[in-house]
Amino acid sequence: MLSVRFWGVRGSIPTPGQDTVIYGGNTSCIELRADERLVIIDLGTGARPLGDWLMENDLKKYGKIETDIFLTHTHWDHIMGFPMFNPIYTVGTQLRIISPVTLEADSLKSVIETQLSYQYWPIRAGELAAKVTYSQINETTMDLGGGLIVKSKFLNHPAFCLGYRFEYKGKSAVTVYDHEMYRNLFTDDEAKEEGEAAAEEENEKIKQFIKGADIVIHDAQYTNEKYQRHIGWGHCSYEQAVKSTAGLGIKKLVFFHHDPVNTDSNLLEIEKSFKGNLETEILMAKEGLILEA
Repeated sequence: MLSVRFWGVRGSIPTPGQDTVIYGGNTSCIELRADERLVIIDLGTGARPLGDWLMENDLKKYGKIETDIFLTHTHWDHIMGFPMFNPIYTVGTQLRIISPVTLEADSLKSVIETQLSYQYWPIRAGELAAKVTYSQINETTMDLGGGLIVKSKFLNHPAFCLGYRFEYKGKSAVTVYDHEMYRNLFTDDEAKEEGEAAAEEENEKIKQFIKGADIVIHDAQYTNEKYQRHIGWGHCSYEQAVKSTAGLGIKKLVFFHHDPVNTDSNLLEIEKSFKGNLETEILMAKEGLILEA
């Protein structure tokens, strides 16, 4: 069985408080299971409750915590939970952190472990009990063993950012965030035509990447109206997410990376407005939600 559980669904910054109780205020963190095999996608603040749960469950069941962690990218809301991920302070923990290359000269290891320096945190990276290894990847296909395959695809974001397609026993779950649909950037008439063709080609590549998936977790931070004020920020509107996945045979489309300003009542209203799609079941990601492919 392939399943996903959401531990953090918010974008940009944690949003605790009485207005985010239903959907949650933690930033990106997803637990994926291929039967008993554990994979984690992103280490936002949702990694803290996930880590606590793993300590009470996986550690007791298996005697250790071992997992691959796929980071979509290294923007702060996707890595800030790492210092509070309890398994890193436990002997026997083995973490393999995998991420796209960074924009700067710093290595992935340096980017993550800088959080564990005295300027920001009381425990240094060298003091961790866990064994942590780092790998930087581009677009690729990886065989994780046991029949679990992961494919990566570059997305459109103001940093190198990867979407991931996990395939297991004929089932698939795909992440497409942080992502903004490709668009023409040229104003000159001659270049504009070429730009539109290039954008269409890249959008088609994304469609092929997610085609036929059982679960697609898609960036949907804005309404169409708000998106017009945030063009170029690297995120989609709900309407764009629906449009870009239409006709692709997707079973479940999950709106993800919620805008920090969107309250529970806002998200409830938006979710209701998209109900009734006969082709694809549309859901709003919420902390604690478990989906089976």
